[in-house]
Parts: sequence; structure tokens; C-alpha cells
Amino acid sequence: MGEVAAELLYSMAPMVLCTAGGVEAGGGSCGPLLAELRQLWGEIGKSREEKERMVHELEAECMRVYRRKVDEATGERALLHQTLAASEAEIAALTAALGADNTTQFKVNKWTVSLNERVSAATALLEELRGMREERSKQFSDIRSEIEKITSEISGKSHSGYDSSPRAGDGHDLTVRRLNEYRARLSNLQKEKSERLHKVLEHVTEVHSLCDVLGEDFIAIVNEVHPGLHEADPGKPTSISDSTLTSLAQVVAMLGSERAKRAAMLRDAVAPLVELWELMDSPEEERRGFRKAAAVMRKEELQSLSSGVLSMATIKKTEEEVERLTRLKAGRMKELVLKRRLELENICRSMHVEPDASTVPEKSIALIDSGLVNPSELMASIDEQIAKAKEELLSRKDIMEKINKWLLACDEEKWLEEHNLDENRFSTGRTARLNLKRAEKARVVIMKIPAVVDNLMSRTLAWESERKKPFLYDGARLVAVLEEHKQARLRQEEERRRLREQKKLRTLFSEKETMPRLKRPGSSSSSSAGFSRTPEPGYMSRKRVDGGRLTCSAPSMRSSSSSGSSCNAGELVRPRSSASGAARRISLGAAFNYAAAAVSSKAGSMSSSLASMS
Repeated sequence: MGEVAAELLYSMAPMVLCTAGGVEAGGGSCGPLLAELRQLWGEIGKSREEKERMVHELEAECMRVYRRKVDEATGERALLHQTLAASEAEIAALTAALGADNTTQFKVNKWTVSLNERVSAATALLEELRGMREERSKQFSDIRSEIEKITSEISGKSHSGYDSSPRAGDGHDLTVRRLNEYRARLSNLQKEKSERLHKVLEHVTEVHSLCDVLGEDFIAIVNEVHPGLHEADPGKPTSISDSTLTSLAQVVAMLGSERAKRAAMLRDAVAPLVELWELMDSPEEERRGFRKAAAVMRKEELQSLSSGVLSMATIKKTEEEVERLTRLKAGRMKELVLKRRLELENICRSMHVEPDASTVPEKSIALIDSGLVNPSELMASIDEQIAKAKEELLSRKDIMEKINKWLLACDEEKWLEEHNLDENRFSTGRTARLNLKRAEKARVVIMKIPAVVDNLMSRTLAWESERKKPFLYDGARLVAVLEEHKQARLRQEEERRRLREQKKLRTLFSEKETMPRLKRPGSSSSSSAGFSRTPEPGYMSRKRVDGGRLTCSAPSMRSSSSSGSSCNAGELVRPRSSASGAARRISLGAAFNYAAAAVSSKAGSMSSSLASMS
């Protein structure tokens, strides 16, 4: 049995050794070495048993070598499988955390023959996923840090920085969906922060404006709310917490209430100050220092008051100025009363009416000296009369303009009558030409007098109907004066018409007297004697003063050829106006007196003419 086994071993040894893949240093197989070993054993004279034992030892040694290699290969394979499984597990975890489960590029090809290739592919894929996780984790970290920072600013807590230590569950959900949720939350917080910051800046600006107007310390008031509100440090965020907003709103409300209170105080102080200014006619130098404070009386400027206008110092200074002017007013009350009375008289004089006699200067001064009347009450009474006079002046404005127009027309009529008396009015010269032009214009104006009078009368009656009182002008009722004026003009026109008729009758009478004498033969002496016996009309001048005006009248009239140069009856003799033609106003009484004088003088002229004709 042993011999058979030995033979088999001898025959199989080369095959086993060859199948083992053993290679000598020279690169040959183990067969030649076994043959050489057998030859050496033969030469040595090894017995069969020794040969079998040595072959068995070689076989055992080969088995140990193969077993060790197999074990090593098995361990390496197991390690590769373990590494691949771990890598695949980590890849699965990372793809799940990153939200890339269904992405084919993050899967390892399991059909690859070599484990080393599969492990290498898994390692490369794992490195890529780890890089993506780090980048995604950094994004989450930055967003979370910003969210915590804004949250701490809104809550009013101090923020010392983001804690970079990993949290439980931080690496389990790094998906884009969760990242978008964080981003949306951060966007909402940033929007809320912007709104809060805008509100804080509005409140701080309003507080600064109110403090500027009220003259208060802005920094001290803001420091009570939060010290960082006024600091210009860009690295330090502005407080936007709920407590800061509430405190700022309370400060704004408090300062607004104080502003309204001080505005009322200053208004109460400025109102009498302005009255005293107007009453005492204070110069602009004294008023200039309080112009800014006086702006509080105008509602449109309440929101744009100057710096420090509502400070307690300004209010106190205004009150002191009022006290000073009040003391000064007591010493100047008589002067002020007389000044107000003079203003009232000027207004009434412009209306041609008499002022109220209850406040005449003599009576007012006597009342003040006696102490029976408070000067302020007397001043208020005069101011009330001035207000009424101004109101009436405004209502009489249109009628006064019509009166002035009428008086100017009367002036032109008088000037034209004086011009007609001038024997040199047709002479050559620049002054004469200007007077002739003015005379033409005066005739146009005079023709409008009746229409002006009628219009003035209708307006005056309407005014009287509206006011329920007569329209007085220089103490007379204007309607009565206008009516008298119209009647006087009618009488004047009537006298002129009668004079023209008398002139025509006289001319006819003269012709009848002269014609028979001229027809008698040899009657030259008698006719000449008859002509010499005819009384030649002469000029008889007389002077009289009518209403303070010098007039001349002619009792007789010359023939038609010389009547143009003679002094017409009732014509007013006044100095001729200058070449500039400036109209001089006359009073209504003078105008009426003029018309009456013209009528009476023309009546006298007519009677004189009749006497001369007889």
C-alpha cells in the first residue's frame, strides 16, 4: 500500500507543484527541481521510506502555503465586501439626506466583476457625496445662523454668534426642500426686520424732530429707550425688538402731547403780543426776534416750526415781552387812543361822513384822566368803530368812484365855461392848442353828466335800500343833492333856451327898426340920429361872492357877432387850469351852489336884456 502511494505521489508531485503555479527565480516550473531532487536522493541512497516521508513533508508544506494564501485571499475578499457594504450604506444615507435617492449617478454598478473596481467606484462616489454634504451643510449653517441672529434681534436678546457644533438630526435632512423652507423663513424674517427697522427709523426721526422743536436733549431721551439708537457704529445693529418699538411709540406720543401743550402755551402768549404790536405800532426791530414764535398762530406752519420755538425758554421770553409791552401800553394809552381816533377820522374823511362823536379826542382824554373808563375798553370801542367804518367804506367804494367821476365832470364843465370867457382862446400858440383839445374832450365829458347822475342815483338808492339808511355825503343826503343838481341843470337849460329866444326877438326887432329909416329919401341925418339915439348895449360888471367863489355876470348882451367874446351870465370866473389838464375835485355843496348861482345870474342877465330892449 505504501509503495503504491509513493508511486502515485511521485507521479502527482510534479502535477501538484505545477498546478500551484510555483515559479523559480529563473521563471521555470518546479518539475525540473523535483527531478533533480529525486536524482539527488538516488545518489545519496535514500531509502524508500525516507523518500516517502520527505515527499509527505513537501506535500504538507505546500498545503500550508496554499492554505495561508487561500486564507489571506478570503480575508481580503471579506474586507472588500465589508468596505463595499459600508460605502454603499454611507452612499445610501448621503443620497437620502441630500434628497438624491432616485438619481442613477449615485448608484454603484453591481455587475462589475472585480470587487476592487466596485470598491474604487464606491469610494469615488462617496467622496463626491461627502463634498455635496459639506457644501449643503454650510448653506444650512449660514442660513440658520442668519435666522438665529435676526430672531435674537427681534426678541431683544443678545446674539453671541452661531454655534457651529452639530445638532441632533442636523445631518439627516439636508434636502433642497428643507433648504428652501429655511430660505423662505429667512426671507420672512428679513422682511419683518426691514419693516421693524423702518418703523424704528421713523420713530427716531420723529423723536429728533420733536426734540429739536421742543429744545430737549435728543440723546438723553433716546438713551432711555436703547443706547444703540443714536450710535453711528455700523458694526452694531440697531435695536428692533418689540420693547424698543413700544418704548419709541410711547416717547413719540409723550413728546407729541408736550408739543401740543407748549404750542397752546406759546399761542396764548403770542396772541396778546401780536395785538400789542398792532396797538402800539411796534417797529420791525422789536418784532423780528419773535417772528418765529408768531408762526404758531398760522395753522399751515405748525408742522414746520423752527428749532427751539416751543422750548420753555422761548415761551418764557415771549411772556416777558408781553408783560413789558403791557406795562409800556399803560403809559402810552392816551397816545394810542388818539392815534386810533385819528385813523377813524381818516377813514370817515375818505368817505365824506362824520365820525362817531362818542369818542372825540377831548372826551376820550377826559374819560381816561378821570378814571371812569378803562383805556382798553375805550380802545376796543374805537377799534369796533374802525371795523364798521372799514366795512362801510368797502360798501361805498363803487358809489364813491361814481361821485368822483361826476365831480371831475363838473370841474371840466367849469373849466370849459372859463375857457369860453377867454378872448384869446383862438390865438396861436401851443397852450391855446392844448386848451382847444381839452375843450373838445370836456364837451364830450359834459354831455355824459346826466347819464352819470342817473346811474349814481340808482346805485345810491339801491345802497340805501340794502342798508336801510340814507347815503350821506358831507352831511347831506346824496340823493337829495343829486335831485337838486338835476333840477338846477333843468332850470339852467330852460334859461338858456329863453335867452336864445330873447336874442332872436331882439334881432328881429332891431331889423324892423332899421329897415324903414333906410328906405326914406334924404333921411340920412335923421337915420344917423336915430341910430345914435339907439342905446348901444354896454357891459355892466358886478362882483359877488357866492359860496366862497368869485363870479361875474353881464346884465346885457352884445350882438350875435360879439356875444362869443362877452362874459356870459352866471359864468364862474376862476383861474384857468394848467396845460396838463389835471382836474380839481369840488364838493357836492359847491357844485350845487354853482348851479344855483348860474341860474340866478342868467335870470338877472335876462331881465337886464329886457330892460335895455325896452
